[in-house]
Amino acid sequence: MAALRARTGGQILVDQLKVHGADTVFGIPGESYLAVLDALHDANSIRFVICRQEGGAAMMADAYGKLTGRPGICIVTRGPGATNASAGVHVAFQDSTPLILLIGQVAREQMEREAFQEIDYRRMYGQMAKWVAEIEDPARIPEFLSRAFHVATSGRPGPVVLALPEDMLTEMATVADAQPYAPMQARPGADQMQELSRLLRAASRPLAVVGGSGWTPAARAALMGFAEAWGVPVAASFRAQDIFDNSHEAYAGDVGIGINPKLAARVKECDLLLVIGARLGEMTTSGYTLVDIPEPQMKLVHVYAGAEELGRVYRPTLGIVSGMAPFAEALAMLDPPAGDRWRDWRGQARADYLDWTRPTANPGPVQVGEIVAWLRDRLPDDAIICNGAGNYTAWVHRFYRYRGWRTQLAPTSGSMGYGLPAAVAAAIVHPERIVVCFAGDGCLQMTMQEFGTACQAGARLIVVVVNNGMYGTIRMHQEREYPTRRVGTDLHNPDFVAWAKSYGAGAHLVERTEDFAPAFEAALREKAPTVIEIRLDPEAINPRTTLEAIRQAALKAGGPA
Repeated sequence: MAALRARTGGQILVDQLKVHGADTVFGIPGESYLAVLDALHDANSIRFVICRQEGGAAMMADAYGKLTGRPGICIVTRGPGATNASAGVHVAFQDSTPLILLIGQVAREQMEREAFQEIDYRRMYGQMAKWVAEIEDPARIPEFLSRAFHVATSGRPGPVVLALPEDMLTEMATVADAQPYAPMQARPGADQMQELSRLLRAASRPLAVVGGSGWTPAARAALMGFAEAWGVPVAASFRAQDIFDNSHEAYAGDVGIGINPKLAARVKECDLLLVIGARLGEMTTSGYTLVDIPEPQMKLVHVYAGAEELGRVYRPTLGIVSGMAPFAEALAMLDPPAGDRWRDWRGQARADYLDWTRPTANPGPVQVGEIVAWLRDRLPDDAIICNGAGNYTAWVHRFYRYRGWRTQLAPTSGSMGYGLPAAVAAAIVHPERIVVCFAGDGCLQMTMQEFGTACQAGARLIVVVVNNGMYGTIRMHQEREYPTRRVGTDLHNPDFVAWAKSYGAGAHLVERTEDFAPAFEAALREKAPTVIEIRLDPEAINPRTTLEAIRQAALKAGGPA
């Protein structure tokens, strides 16, 4: 039993972070939680990463949670700080990432008066977090923090929000520390695994789709062992490509935005769809078109950490509530059938993937597909690739091959601005690994101030800015729906090279494909963060088509001119 100790609320809070193994806190200082900052001064085991904007800080905490499996910790001040941070909390919720957001709050005696920057966070974050609470008694901080760590990591992982009244943090309390948290995960039943084995053996065209969170290196290895032993082709859900080695013969590609048409057809044609850890949401089902609602046209086995997801849209033939590690362990114990029944099915899926990932040509002197293919051949297996949202990501997801564990940091929520903060967190957590952030010019400018965080923290990373002078995804949709009627998508950009140099960072401009390799090699030699700006022809809207082709097709179909 831990000893009782008299401390301020701020000290109790920081001591609980240490108890639960937190080693990094991302945030921006605020007067509402000065007592916590003061306690962090003496907490040598916890690094406080000073960020530039709360949304970026929360996204860094999300990336930390993805990389480590432990809750990323973010602390922000009340009002504007909390509203800014909501961008990262939303990412963590949709991506099922363990995260704890701590918010400084107005003093207890001032509540319910609309005091300066006062917000009721239980109402504000109600649909965006697994649990939202306000700690009104410093003696209960160990209880609340213990619950926060358990809730964030158990079942379907996700964000927790705790509000901290300013006067509560300075109040003294005599209380003992809690014990370290232990995540709680369900395990599959023996009868469920027996039924899964029966369904697999009866299938002629099985396909596995993996995704979600809660995976571990051991679970990944067990999953790959299952694929090898059973010969089942495996696809990854949207932005979960690093769960399965893309160089493995069983890997069939990603089921997300811009899906390979042949893989989409394979999903529709399979007679057993084994979904492990992924939500069957809009991105994974191509707008709910790949699988019939609510009765799928194929046998569906859906394995998920939270019971609330099973049957939400699709009724599974077999639903299994389980964490990924326990399920992968049970999966590895199934006895595979003799022979290689699905060799042709699996082999064709792999051939389709390899054909799909051959670089395609795009307009202009910079060929993005060739650049991404060069990187996949040049980078080590453990290099971490980060991105936000935008059409530029289509080249990365399609032509790069994620081989190592936790090498893809990208938001399934589709949040712009995510790539740079994620890269900062990755470089801090894994300074020994190469970290590359891809960002469109619009995407980067959502959180480009966090480049200053990278410089201040000594986080070595390489930012590849794909600059086409516009919000490309919206422009693409605009030309398809309202051809020639361009509004609100053009961008007047800074000189990204000069901007990077103003921080004392490395910077290179690429205007031809052949300029990229020497620029990247030079970036690897830099001891500071580096920016590589790629000037992309605006017509190069994605790997499959051009803006002009989209425009002409829309006009031909009778769209408004």
